[in-house]
Amino acid sequence: MLLSVFTRHSTSCRFSRDRACRRCNCPKWVGGQVNGYYFRQSAKTRQWAEAEEVRVKLEEALIKGLPPFGTAVAADSAPPIPTPADPPPMSRTGVPEPLVPKPRPRVTVAQAVDAYLADAVSRSVETSTLKKLETIFRKQFLVWTRVEGIEYLDELELDTLLNFRNTWEDGPLAKQKKQSRVIGFFWACVRRRYLTENPAIGLGKIKVVQIPTDYFPPDEFERIIAATYIRRGDRGGGDVKANQTRLRTMTLLMRWSGLRIRDAVTLERHRLNGDSLLLYQAKTGTPVYVPLPPHVVEALENIPPGPKPNPRYFFWSGNGDPKSAVADWQRSYRRLFKTADIRTADGEKKRCHPHMFRDTFAVEMLLAGVPIDQVSLLLGHASVKITEKSYAPFVKARQLQLQESVRNAWNAATGNGPQSTPPTSAASVNKRAGWQLIHTGKKAKATA
Repeated sequence: MLLSVFTRHSTSCRFSRDRACRRCNCPKWVGGQVNGYYFRQSAKTRQWAEAEEVRVKLEEALIKGLPPFGTAVAADSAPPIPTPADPPPMSRTGVPEPLVPKPRPRVTVAQAVDAYLADAVSRSVETSTLKKLETIFRKQFLVWTRVEGIEYLDELELDTLLNFRNTWEDGPLAKQKKQSRVIGFFWACVRRRYLTENPAIGLGKIKVVQIPTDYFPPDEFERIIAATYIRRGDRGGGDVKANQTRLRTMTLLMRWSGLRIRDAVTLERHRLNGDSLLLYQAKTGTPVYVPLPPHVVEALENIPPGPKPNPRYFFWSGNGDPKSAVADWQRSYRRLFKTADIRTADGEKKRCHPHMFRDTFAVEMLLAGVPIDQVSLLLGHASVKITEKSYAPFVKARQLQLQESVRNAWNAATGNGPQSTPPTSAASVNKRAGWQLIHTGKKAKATA
C-alpha cells in the first residue's frame, strides 16, 4: 500500500492523539511518501470507508503516472509509507523537516458573539438571561466594535475594552454584572482557542455601595393592607371589590411566604396543602415548604376568580407570557403604593416596590431570631452568602457584637478593662436587637 488514510482532528476532538482513529467525525485525508516527498490530499469526506476509496484511486493514479503525480512510479520500488507513529518526513538533504503547525484562521468578533450566544441557547439558559446576553453582546458590544472599525477578535486589547466600558451608562451594580459577563465571554473565547489569553482579565473591579435592604415595618404593612380596601379598580373595569380582594390576597401571600412576584403570580393551587405551601423558586428551582398563617390560607382558598379564571392557578389565567401578567400586577402595585402614601421619618415619600414584601418576610424572620441559614433556605437562595449580603444589617448576632464592642471601648478608655457581662440567652438577645431595629423608625416619626 503506497498511501494511507489518516484523520485530521479538530482541536476539541477527544481522539486528537490518534490519527488512525475511525470513530470520530473529523475530516479524513490521504497521504504518504512519494519519490522522497511527503504527499497528502483531503479525501473530502468524514467517513473512513469513503476515504479508502479515494486512497485506491490515488494509488492507481500514482502507478500510472496520472495527475496529481505526473510521472509513473513502480509499486515495488516505492519507498515505505510512514505510519502516523513514524518520524516526520525527510527533506532532500536527509534532514527531518520541522513540523510547523498550520496557523489558525482569525476569528471575527461577529463569529465569536454568534458562537457564544448559540452555546448559551444549547445550555438551556433562562430566557431572561438570554435577552440580557443578546443586549450586551449583539446590540451593544458588536455594534460598538463596528463603529470603532474592529473586525477581528484578536484586535481587542485591555485599553480597547476600557474604552468600551467607558460607554456604559448603567448604575454601579449593573456595570458590575455586565463586566462579569464580558469577562466570561472572553474566557469562553480562550477555551475555544480563538484567543491565547483573556484581554478582559485586567479590568479593575467596579465599586458598588451596598444599600441595606429596605422593608415594610408592621405599621407600614398595615397601611398598605388598608389601602387595598379603598383603591379603585384598574381602568374602571371589572368587579372593583373582587379586584381589591385579589390584590390584598397577593400582598398577604408575598409577605408571609417570601415569594417573588413572578412566583406568586404563577402559583398553582395544588401547592397549597393545608397550611403549608410547597414552593419552587423560579431562579434556583429549589423546593421549599413554608407554613402560612390561617388568615392567609383562608384568603387563598376564598379568592374571587379573575377576568379569565383558570382552575390551575390562583392569580394567572395561564395564557401568554408570565412576564406580561407580572407587568400588570406591578402597575397595580404602583397605584396601591400611591394610595398608601408611605412616608419616611423626614417626610419624604418612601420608594416602594413589590419585592419589598419578600424583604419584609426575610427581615421579620431574622428579627425573630431565625438563623440566617434557615432563612436562606426559605428564600430559595443558592447560597447563604447571598442572604448575608442582602440582609446582613438585620442579623442579630452582628448587632450584639457591635454593641458589645462599643461598651468594651468605653471601659478601655476609662481604664476599667473589658466589661464582664453575664451570658445572655439567644432569645433575649434577638428580642432586644429586634425591638431596637423595629421601633427606631417609630420613635423618629414620633419626634419628627
